[in-house]
Amino acid sequence: MQRVLTRLGETPVAVFAADWRLIWWNRSWAALLGDPSAVAPEDRSLVRSRFPVAADRGRLAAWPVVSENREASDRAIVADLRRASARYPGDPRLAALIRRTLDGNPRFARLWHDGAVGGHVEDRKTIRHPEVGEITVDCDVLGDSDTDLKIVIYTAVPGSEDETKLALALVAGAHPVR
Repeated sequence: MQRVLTRLGETPVAVFAADWRLIWWNRSWAALLGDPSAVAPEDRSLVRSRFPVAADRGRLAAWPVVSENREASDRAIVADLRRASARYPGDPRLAALIRRTLDGNPRFARLWHDGAVGGHVEDRKTIRHPEVGEITVDCDVLGDSDTDLKIVIYTAVPGSEDETKLALALVAGAHPVR
């Protein structure tokens, strides 16, 4: 997997664990979304970002990403998390995340109780970059079935204004997650 990731070049890419905790990203990801290295590893959770609870101190909520179909995207993330919970029923970190989010976020609880199981595979998102402005990208999620790692890749339509803006964001370099 590492070999493939390093060959993606300037494409913004990150890897998430089965519980949607960010575990690896490249410099293009940091340039587009902000460098999460200053954020504590336990706070690098997409689930905590998308479904915050009152006591949440997770800082990824500041990621400037807007899904074109937020409801479908959130539904896919919850369905994917449900699949992970079935595959790893004894994982204490995953169980604690689900319990905490069920108890603290009614929207998550509603989606969880819908009972859907599946994977999050694609989306279209708009990134609000601090120097370049809004950049619309396609988000593709590739999964490793042996480890349940999720490879998230952002690309812009070739030849589009968004492709130019993405290239400018990469030239601007990494900025801190706000």
